[in-house]
Amino acid sequence: MLAQTETQTASRKLGLWMSTALVIGNMIGSGIFLLPSSLAPYGGISLVGWLFTAVGAICLALVFAKLAAWVPKAGGPYAYTRLAFGDFAGFWIAWGYWIAIWVGNAAIAIACVSYLEVFIPALRGNTGLAGIGAIALVWVFTWINCLGVKEVGVTQLLTTLVKIVPLVAIATVGLFWLNPSHFVPFNPSGEPAFSAVSSVAALTLWSFIGLESATIPAGDVEDPTRTIPRATIVGTLITALVYILGTVAVMGVIPQTTLASSGAPFADAARVMWGDWAYYAVGFGAVVSCAGALNGWTLLQGQIPMAAAGDRLFPHRFGVLSRQGVPAFGVIISSVLITLLLLLNYSGSRSLVEIFNVVILLATLTTVIPYVFCSIAEFIIFLKDPAHLGGRRRFRGSGIVAAIAFLYSVWAVYGSGAETVLYGFILLLCGIPVYIWLVKEQQEALRSSEERSHDVTSDVTSDVTPTV
Repeated sequence: MLAQTETQTASRKLGLWMSTALVIGNMIGSGIFLLPSSLAPYGGISLVGWLFTAVGAICLALVFAKLAAWVPKAGGPYAYTRLAFGDFAGFWIAWGYWIAIWVGNAAIAIACVSYLEVFIPALRGNTGLAGIGAIALVWVFTWINCLGVKEVGVTQLLTTLVKIVPLVAIATVGLFWLNPSHFVPFNPSGEPAFSAVSSVAALTLWSFIGLESATIPAGDVEDPTRTIPRATIVGTLITALVYILGTVAVMGVIPQTTLASSGAPFADAARVMWGDWAYYAVGFGAVVSCAGALNGWTLLQGQIPMAAAGDRLFPHRFGVLSRQGVPAFGVIISSVLITLLLLLNYSGSRSLVEIFNVVILLATLTTVIPYVFCSIAEFIIFLKDPAHLGGRRRFRGSGIVAAIAFLYSVWAVYGSGAETVLYGFILLLCGIPVYIWLVKEQQEALRSSEERSHDVTSDVTSDVTPTV
C-alpha cells in the first residue's frame, strides 16, 4: 500500500486508468493458471460458482474502497479491524492475514513449478523433485526481497509486462475451439448443486485475493472517493471477465478427464489450438506471471507484521529494518514456514493439483476471515461518526453492499470444507499465546516506564526541598 503524502503534486497522482491497472495487476498472479484443472471435476456448474465469486469479489472490493477513503492508513485489513474492534481483533487479523500471505506464497510456488513442467518434463509426476523446485523458488525471491525494495520493484516490473498476455489470448481467440460436449454432464462432481457451487466459490476466490491491496490511500489518488471505487469495480470486472472466459475456453478445448490431471491447463489448451510453439509460449507467460506474483507477495509477508509490530501488536523483531530498509526477519521467518508447509504437503503421494487445492483453500480461508471482519468494520466505523461520514441516508447503499460482502465471505468459509476450516482455525488459535506474550511485554514496559518516571520525580523533589 502506498503511503499518503500531503505534498504530492497532481501530476504524480494516480488517475482512473492507472488505478484500474493496479487492481488488475495485483489480482492476476498464479491462481488462474492452474485453476481450470482444480475446477474440472465440477464441470459446467463451476461457471455458476465463478459468477457468484465475481459478485462477491466486487462487493468486497467496494468495502475496501470505502474503508480506504474513510481510513487512509497503512495496514489494510489490520488497520480497519483494529480501529473498529480494538487491539486483540487487530492482532488476530494481522496474524491471520500474515498466515494467509505465506500460505498463499506456497500455493504460488506450487503453481510456478507446475508450469515449469512445460520446459522440464522430469518434474511431471515427480512430487519430490517438484517440491525441491518450489522450495528453491521461495528462497530465490526471499533473497531478492532482502536486497531492497528497488530490486523488488525492478523484478516486479519485468514480470508484470507479460502476465496477462496468455490469459487474454486464450480467453478470446480460444473460444472458437470450444467443444460444448465437454460441459456435459453439467455437474459431474456427484455433489448437490449448492455444495458444488460452494466448493467452486471457495476455490475461485483465491484468484481474486489481492483486491484489497489496491485500496490506495486517498493522498495517492486523484479524487479518491470517486476514483478508487470506480477503478476497483472496473478492474475486478475486467479480471472476472478474463478469468471466466479463460476457464470456459480451456474446459471447452480439453476433455474433463484429461484436464483434471493437467499440470499446465492453459499451455495444454494452447497446444491443442495452435501447436507446440503456443504450448511453450503460454507456459513461459505463466511461469513469469507466477514468479512476479511470488516476488510481490514475498514483499508483503514482511510488511503486514511490520505494521502490526509498529503498534506493539506483533513481536518487536518483525518491525526491525535491515541495512537495506527491509523487514528481513519477517520475510525470512515467513519463508521458513513456507518451506515447512511445502515439505509437509510434498511428503505424501498427492499430485500437484491436489497439493495446490489443499494449500489455496487454507490460504483463502485465512484471507476470508479478515474479509469478514472488514465487512462488519465498515458498519462500526460508520456508527462511531455517522455525521462526518456522510449520514445514514448516504450510507444505506454501501451498507447493503457490506452486508452482501459479509454473507459472501461467510459462505466462502463454508465452501472451504470442514477439514480446511479446522486447520485454519487451529492456526488462528495459535496466535493467542503470542498475544498474551505481547500484552505481558507491554505491561512490563509500562511498569518500567512508570518506575523511571517515579524515580525522576523523587529526585527532583529531593533537590528542591528547602532546608529548615
